[in-house]
Amino acid sequence: MSQFFATNEFAPIPTQSFFSSDNVFLLIVIALASVSVIIAALYITRALLHTKNRAEKAFNRVVLQILVPKERKSEGQGGQVGGEDRLEQIKEEIGITETFFASIAGLKAQRGFKKWLHGRDDHFSFEMVTRDNLIYFYIDIPKKMQPFIEQQIHGQYPYAEIDVMTDYNIFTETSSILGAYLVPTQKGFFPFKSYKTMESDPLGGILNALAKAETDNSALAIQFVTRSAHKRWRRKGIEVVREVKKGKRFESIANQSVAMKVLEGVGNITGDMFKSATGTEDKNKYDKKDDYKLSGMEEDMLKGIEEKLSKGGMDVTIRLLSSAENEASAQMNLDNLISAFSQYNVYRYGNSFKAVIPRKQTRLIQDFIYRSFHTQRSALLTTEEMASLWHLPLHSTEAPKIKWLSGRKSPPPHNIPTSGLHLGYISYRGSRTEVFLNEADRRRHLYIIGKSGTGKSVTIANLAKQDIENGHGVCIVDPHGDLVEELLQHVPKHRADDVIVFNPSDMDRPIGLNMLEAKTEDEKDFIVQEMISIFYKLFPPEMIGPMFEHQMRNVMLTLMADIHNPGTIIDIPRMFTDDAYVKSYTKNLKDPVVRAFWEKEMAKTSDFHKSEMLGYLISKVGRFVENEMMRNIMGQQKSGFDFREVMDNKKILFVNLSKGKTG
Repeated sequence: MSQFFATNEFAPIPTQSFFSSDNVFLLIVIALASVSVIIAALYITRALLHTKNRAEKAFNRVVLQILVPKERKSEGQGGQVGGEDRLEQIKEEIGITETFFASIAGLKAQRGFKKWLHGRDDHFSFEMVTRDNLIYFYIDIPKKMQPFIEQQIHGQYPYAEIDVMTDYNIFTETSSILGAYLVPTQKGFFPFKSYKTMESDPLGGILNALAKAETDNSALAIQFVTRSAHKRWRRKGIEVVREVKKGKRFESIANQSVAMKVLEGVGNITGDMFKSATGTEDKNKYDKKDDYKLSGMEEDMLKGIEEKLSKGGMDVTIRLLSSAENEASAQMNLDNLISAFSQYNVYRYGNSFKAVIPRKQTRLIQDFIYRSFHTQRSALLTTEEMASLWHLPLHSTEAPKIKWLSGRKSPPPHNIPTSGLHLGYISYRGSRTEVFLNEADRRRHLYIIGKSGTGKSVTIANLAKQDIENGHGVCIVDPHGDLVEELLQHVPKHRADDVIVFNPSDMDRPIGLNMLEAKTEDEKDFIVQEMISIFYKLFPPEMIGPMFEHQMRNVMLTLMADIHNPGTIIDIPRMFTDDAYVKSYTKNLKDPVVRAFWEKEMAKTSDFHKSEMLGYLISKVGRFVENEMMRNIMGQQKSGFDFREVMDNKKILFVNLSKGKTG
């Protein structure tokens, strides 16, 4: 151990420093390369996550179709509205949409690294689409924002109807598809022309371009994918305005990039250091003043920039898509649509739209389907500019093929019944109100009208099903037969014994229905009067007359003489041809007037006049006697069911009068 310490001597260390210029340069290169690799990896991961997540996010969105009624506002007592008044009215109506967009621009934008990496989902898509020869207005929104958007729309458009739709499709297997982006030619703070400086509704030109598709099978779509903008755009605009007001040239300030500003700053610092070191500092430095004066157009544009800075801003990706039978038609429709946006351009001292048509259309089409926001192809638009580009049709809009709302929706009354038969529900502004028909209203009758296919039979079926389930009596008279067949399938087992099906076309098991069957003496005159009124409905009044009434009344009263063994309508002809058959009924007559008809009036009538009378009566009752189906039903002395019993005992009576079977 002692020998070890004796011989231990430290070797001399080289004096070369670790922080030599070569090593520092190498470290900088390695650091920059590492940072570049990390940044590249982040952006690649971000792109992959955006592609992966956009399909999932699409399922968390909803498409709303907005319809407004085509109504003209009141034009006063004088009639037509003057040109200036009409223009003010147009601007006032478009201003409603600007208020709507202001509420969207005021939403807090999604920020943070997580949203940057996975992608934002707080954008809204406002769309105008021509398909099936009609122009539709859609809004695609996140599901969580649906109540907010519906409230905002109804707040600005009280009579608008909002329908949740399955996503539309403008593509076919054989169609040619061509799309384009609209991007600004200047920085975001430069204004576009808006509705406030135009002499008409700017949307009219776009709607006409949408309506004038090259072929009937063509489809056109305009998509504005919007989201709230970062406030940095406003800071840049304020800086430009401030520098120009100090006397600097407009072009040099507005178009100066960040790199140029840095170089200019470095140059100024270097120059100042040189002048200070040499003692040649400009004595008139603080006395210099730029004498440049703005032109009239520049002053107007400066005012326009200030006005734009006062509005809410939105980042907007604008896509145009054309689908047609062939490429030439698709190109023509797209060109017409692009040209319609030239009305918003402010050349030289303003902003304008430039169409960018990608050589490869696949990504554009996919982004259109998923409604993706494209940062590099976006424009900075204010609420005023966005309202100029997209708003619902105005009362004065005359463009063809617009899908209008055919009628307004009214809110449900406050005193709507809350119990009884369930009729359905009223959907009004996102709220659902159930509608019932109470017992008191049912006693005042219910009249259902509507053309074929509007749901009359379905409504009756739903009401009948509820009554059957609740144990009430039900009678359905069906002239078609389908309703009865459907209701038979919904009769519960515990009510099977209550069902009576009266089907005249059932020739094997006909159910009797004797029209001359009376339960009491008082019913006889009532039945006779009802039967005569039926004949008046079957034949013109001039073919009936008092003679027919007189003879028919006495014959039917005679057939009803015996309550327990009544005759039928089928027996009426026999009463004029068979004396023995007449005597079998007259012996039970108690009414002296009816008996006198047979013993005095008919006894003194000659056979010739009886034959004439017989032909006259048979011509009226022949349709009952000669028709086998009617004869089997109305020729039975005892009816198969009693209407009074059906009503009092809550039975279920189905009357199938299908015209195809009964005639």
